[in-house]
Amino acid sequence: MSLQKKDRFALTLMLAALAAVGPFSIDTYLPAFPEMGVAFAVDRLQIQQTLVIYMLTFGVMTLWHGALSDSFGRKRVIIVGLAVYALSALGCALSTSIEMLWFMRALQGLSAGAGMVVSRAMVRDLYEGAAAQRLIANIAIMFAVAPAVAPMIGGWVLHLAGWRAIFVFLTLASALLCVICMWKLPESLPPEKRQPFAVLPLMRGYKDVFGNMGFVALSVGIGATFGGYFLYILSAPTFIREHLHLGATEFYWLFVPGMAGMMAGSWLSGRLAGHWNDRRTLRLAFVIMALSALANLATSGFIPDSLILAVLPLSVYNFGVAVAMPNMTLISLDMYPQNRGMAASCQSFIQTIFGAVIAAALAPWLWHSRLGLAYGMVALGALGGLLVWTQQNRR
Repeated sequence: MSLQKKDRFALTLMLAALAAVGPFSIDTYLPAFPEMGVAFAVDRLQIQQTLVIYMLTFGVMTLWHGALSDSFGRKRVIIVGLAVYALSALGCALSTSIEMLWFMRALQGLSAGAGMVVSRAMVRDLYEGAAAQRLIANIAIMFAVAPAVAPMIGGWVLHLAGWRAIFVFLTLASALLCVICMWKLPESLPPEKRQPFAVLPLMRGYKDVFGNMGFVALSVGIGATFGGYFLYILSAPTFIREHLHLGATEFYWLFVPGMAGMMAGSWLSGRLAGHWNDRRTLRLAFVIMALSALANLATSGFIPDSLILAVLPLSVYNFGVAVAMPNMTLISLDMYPQNRGMAASCQSFIQTIFGAVIAAALAPWLWHSRLGLAYGMVALGALGGLLVWTQQNRR
């Protein structure tokens, strides 16, 4: 299936919006953590569990989104996912206890990944080679806006109407996206290319994918590489409010530079597509990440009071991540050209569970000091670089 030029921009916008549902689910309510703790009379770690629970259910369900889309079509799975997400977001807004909020966040996690996972498979349905890399890079440029805009929206909504209004906003936004997808999103997998949905063959397929240590190592490497910056996202309420001494409406100090770095890196990745091979692009990206992570370690330890130097290395690190991300994603998906939906699901599962471990254990352990977070970025970036580079050299 091919699209006319006039439709490609609209498709890019829709796929970027679908991929952004996950980041919006994480970042929009981060500024409200203190207020939510007061509302439910619980501590910071219990509010943090709303994020961990979301990520765990998100990760588990990503195993099924791609496989379901391989059987029932990409568009149908996306629309059902968005509808369930909108209802669960409304449930979060109406929660009267922390337990009810945990449950609704679990439902959000089960549905939020449909667009992100299936949109990756759609790219490979429609495009090959450099064209696919360019589309992923273009999507990433727009997707990069989400983590920056989400906490700013959340901060202002919190300031104007309270934390429950943040989930009302997510309800309305996801319902609108659902309607747009019903109207405009093309179906990229025709019926004759779909595979029957059968549990036993599906489980055998998962066994095959998860038994491929090269695929697992590459997926963990992608998760660790992004985890160097994701650690700061998860620690944002502490990093912004306690370490940088900023307010609930000033989360842009972390997220706008991160967005700028990701947009610039995605633009460069698109420019390099078709001109540089994977090895050369990844070498550049990991050199950038290594230098910025070390710079962040140095400034965190020796210049702790500089606001600019606190966020600039994070932006440059994110730039390197964005340069590498399209190549890393395509390398792993191309290990299973006949089952890209399943491969995308398994990739997302591994990355999300890795992120949940960071959220549940690493972030609370390190967020008490800027130097601890900086050491975490260095360790995660080094792990990601080692795993990705090792698998790249085995191709």
